[in-house]
Amino acid sequence: MEASNLEFGILLPAFVAGLLVLSTHVPLGQHVLNRGIVFIDLAIAQVAGLGVTAASAFGFEAEGWSIQVAAVVAALLGALLLTWTEKVWPEVQEALIGVLFVVAACVELLFLANNPHGGEHLKDLLVGQILWVSLPSLIPVAILYAIALVIWFAFRHRLGQIGFYVLFALVVTQSVQLVGIYLVFASLILPALAAKRFAPKYALAVGYGTGLTGYILGLIASSLFDLPTGAVIVVALLATLVAAVLASLLAPVSVRAPSAKAADAGGALGAGAAPGP
Repeated sequence: MEASNLEFGILLPAFVAGLLVLSTHVPLGQHVLNRGIVFIDLAIAQVAGLGVTAASAFGFEAEGWSIQVAAVVAALLGALLLTWTEKVWPEVQEALIGVLFVVAACVELLFLANNPHGGEHLKDLLVGQILWVSLPSLIPVAILYAIALVIWFAFRHRLGQIGFYVLFALVVTQSVQLVGIYLVFASLILPALAAKRFAPKYALAVGYGTGLTGYILGLIASSLFDLPTGAVIVVALLATLVAAVLASLLAPVSVRAPSAKAADAGGALGAGAAPGP
C-alpha cells in the first residue's frame, strides 16, 4: 500500500462519473425499492448491454453513435416490454423481470461465444471501467442526467408506468457504459436501503451521503491496494450501508423511519419476552 498510488488525474474523472451516476440513481433507486421491483435495474442494464454486444457483433464501431443508439433502443424495448407485462400480469412482475435478465444475459453470451475478446468484453460490462473515463466524455452524460433529474423532480407524479420505465431505461443505459452492471445495481439499491432506515425528509440526504462516501472510499482503496475499482466500490457501498444502519440505531426517534422504529421495537420486545413453557 503506497500513497503514491493515488493518481488524482485518474481518480478525479472517476469521482465525477460516480457523482453523476449517484445524482440520478439515488432518487430512482428509492422509488424502485418502494415499488418492490428491485431487480428492474439489473434487467434493463443487461438488456442495454445486450444492445451494445449485438451492435459490436454486427460490426459497428465500439465508440460510435451506433453503439449508443443500439443500447438505448434495446433498453427502451425492454422497458416497454416490462410496462406491458406489469399491466397484463402484475402479480408476477418481479419474476418476469428476472426472466428478462437471464434471457438477455444468455443471448449476450451467444453473441460472445466466438469472440476472442468475449471474456474481456463481458468483464467490462459487469464491473465497468470507471477509471478510464475522461472529463470531456462526461459532458453529454451530465446533460442527459440533468434533464432526467428535472423531469423526475418536477413531473414524476405525472409520468405513469411507461414514463418511469422509459426515463429509467435512458438513465441506466448511460450508467452501464460508465460503471458496469454491478455498480449500477449497487448505486441504486444500497443507498436506498440506507435511506429506508430514516424519516422520509432525510431520505435523499442519507442516500446521497451513503453513496458519495462509498464511492470515495472505494476509489481510494482501489488505488491504494491495486484492486478492481468497480468491485471495491460495491463493497465500500455495502460498508457504508452497514454504517448507516448502525447510525440509525443510535439516532433520535424523530430521525428514524416509522418502519425502522417498529422493527427496533419489535426486536426489543422479542429479546425481552419470557421463554414459553
